[in-house]
Amino acid sequence: MNSPGDEKVGAAVTLGLLATWALHDAEELATVPGWWRRELPALRERFPAVPEAVWLRAGPVDGREFAVEVGAMAAVVAAASAAGRLTGGRSATYQAALNGFGLHGLVHLAQAALVRGCTPGSATSSLVVVPFTLWARRRLRRAGVLRATRPRDPAVGLGFAGAATAGAHAVARRLTGATSARPR
Repeated sequence: MNSPGDEKVGAAVTLGLLATWALHDAEELATVPGWWRRELPALRERFPAVPEAVWLRAGPVDGREFAVEVGAMAAVVAAASAAGRLTGGRSATYQAALNGFGLHGLVHLAQAALVRGCTPGSATSSLVVVPFTLWARRRLRRAGVLRATRPRDPAVGLGFAGAATAGAHAVARRLTGATSARPR
């Protein structure tokens, strides 16, 4: 019988982060700009307490700027996945990215629940993002390389995701000449 440390963490766990991220962001690339254009008027009407400044920052989404943001985030996720692969899943960067990715999926599901419908990213979040994250964490735990979870760990994962997202926005604004400060 194998002890927990005997089980290897394979490429499916580490590079799988990049593969599942790519599938998820392909959904976002295909749906975000059009969804915002179609849904923004209804969202404003449904949520009148949301300040106008929030709606102005949220949309409409420029497809070119958004594509550059996704490309910049691809570099971050690829680097985190590679770090995970090179360290057998032990990399703190890989594990923070994995946790941030899973939490990102939960945010998409919360958004869909809030609007009571499908939102960009919610389909792959329920079918791919959250299940992959749980599976990968289970594999890391079995291999004995999953870092201990502490109360601040979700904040670290969200912090990683937030910092990567902010960086992707900055890169996209710089490369496209956009002036919006729209969050993703």
